[in-house]
Amino acid sequence: MGFVTCGPNEALVVSGCCYNRNPLLVAGGRVFVWPCLQQLQRITLNTMTLKVESPSVYTVEGVPISVTGIAQVKVQGQNKEMLLVACEQFLGKSEEEIRHIAHETMEGHQRAIMGTMSVEEIYRDRKKFSEQVFKVASSDLVNMGITVVSYTIKDISDANGYLMALGMGRTAEVKRDARIGEAQAKSDAQIKEAIAEEQRMASRLENDIQIAKAQRDFEVKKAAYDKEVNAKKAEAELAYELQAARIKQQLREEEMQIQVVERTQQILVQEQEIIRKEKELDATVRRPAEAEKYRLEKIAEAHRQRTVLEAQAQAEALRLEGEAVSFAIEVKAKAEAEQMKLKAAAYQQYNEAAMMDMLMQSLPKMAHEIATPMSKTKKITMVTSNGETGAAKLTGEVLEIMTKMPELVKSLTGVDVSKSMRGIK
Repeated sequence: MGFVTCGPNEALVVSGCCYNRNPLLVAGGRVFVWPCLQQLQRITLNTMTLKVESPSVYTVEGVPISVTGIAQVKVQGQNKEMLLVACEQFLGKSEEEIRHIAHETMEGHQRAIMGTMSVEEIYRDRKKFSEQVFKVASSDLVNMGITVVSYTIKDISDANGYLMALGMGRTAEVKRDARIGEAQAKSDAQIKEAIAEEQRMASRLENDIQIAKAQRDFEVKKAAYDKEVNAKKAEAELAYELQAARIKQQLREEEMQIQVVERTQQILVQEQEIIRKEKELDATVRRPAEAEKYRLEKIAEAHRQRTVLEAQAQAEALRLEGEAVSFAIEVKAKAEAEQMKLKAAAYQQYNEAAMMDMLMQSLPKMAHEIATPMSKTKKITMVTSNGETGAAKLTGEVLEIMTKMPELVKSLTGVDVSKSMRGIK
């Protein structure tokens, strides 16, 4: 099996080889166990809470009551002798079985102690009852290896109302004592209140007397003070009026001085204003007028110079243009004269042929001049009896005029245009 361990809330019991007479007890530790030669058992060391109820137990006076107590018990593991006794008693038993045995033992001792005490003792002195139960139960459970850790009463009750009656009597006594105390307190309070009221009234009367005395002294002193104050006030008023007159006189003199100073200052201000206005006139009128005059003079001078220069330029241009025109006219005249000379020579050389050429060149112009008045006529009214009418009539008239041209030429120049035309053919 080897080494076996256990927690602090249990103990190991080893018996068998080497431990035949006294077993080995190990509380919270480890031990080596030989398999098949030794036997290992465990016993719990946990603290167990017991609810010890003792219903309807008759006290020494024969009154049945019920008591409920709470106890904590455990197997003592630190004391080897007690642990050995516990092992003899409970080894092999479960924790619940140990709890049951301890509970029954505690309940029996609790009933026994209840039978030896009266209800009043148990109700009023619970500590004494708990100590007796703890003492008796501990001495009995120690023999089984169990220690009683603590014991206390949780509840005391009865089915017949005995405890209630005790409470009612005590309650009545307390109420009675409370009423007596309250009445005594009220009486004391009233007595003290009357004494305080008497002292208050005496103090008030004394205060009223002191106030009246103080008021009288105040009125006497006030009358004296008022008399003195009125006298001083009259003197002060007279002195005030005199001082006021003096102050008014001084004020008049100072006002006169002020007026003189003001007049002087006004004169100075007016002089300065005149100077300022002259400077302003110079700055705003004279100087701008002089500047404008100078500007206009310069502009006029520039305009005059420009006019002179323009006139000179124009005269020079006219001169040059006259010279150019004269030269052109001269050249043109020379050209025309030369042309006329050439025409004259040609006319002399060709005579009739030249005249025919000029006539032929002039015929279209003559026809144009003849037809132009008709083309500008807006409305023509023609009255005919027989023959052509309208445009044909006008065309015929133009042609008729043109046919008369050779006769006119012949009469003017002596040249027979028709004969010349036939000669050209």
